[in-house]
Amino acid sequence: MLEKCKDAQERWGGVHQLIDKWLNDRQNLIVHFCNLSASKPLSTEEPLGESIQKFCQMMMDYCSAGHFEIYEQLMNEAREFDDGSIDFADQHMPRLEQLTGQCVDFNDTFDKHCSFESLSTLPTNLSTLGEVLEERFQIEDDLIEQMHNVHREAVAS
Repeated sequence: MLEKCKDAQERWGGVHQLIDKWLNDRQNLIVHFCNLSASKPLSTEEPLGESIQKFCQMMMDYCSAGHFEIYEQLMNEAREFDDGSIDFADQHMPRLEQLTGQCVDFNDTFDKHCSFESLSTLPTNLSTLGEVLEERFQIEDDLIEQMHNVHREAVAS
C-alpha cells in the first residue's frame, strides 16, 4: 500500500507543479491583455504591433500548453482515479476547443500582418477576446478542481 501511495505521488506530484507554472503563465497573459487593452496606438512606449505580437505569442503558448500538456495530464489522472471526473471533462472539452479556436482566430487576425483596418477593430476584438478568455479560465479552473484537486489528498497520503 505504501508503494502504491508513493507511486501516486511520483506520478501526480509533477502534475501539480505543471499546473502551478501554467497558472502563473495565465497571470502573465492577463497582465499583458490588460496592458494591451489600455495601450494607445500612437504612444511612444512599446509600439502597438510589438505589444500585439507579444500578447498573441503568450496566448498561443498558453493555449498550446493547456491542450497538449495540462488537459492531457488531467485526463490521465481522471482515468487513473476512475471517479467519474472523466465524464466532467468530456462535457467541457468541446467548449474549450471552440474557445481555443476563437483565440487562434484573434491571433491570425492580429499577430504578424495587422493592417491599419484591423487595428481599428482592435478594441472591439479585445473586448470579445476578454470574454472568451474569462469563460476559458473558468472552465479550466473547474477542470482542475474536478480532475486534480479532488485527488490531491489521495496522492499525498
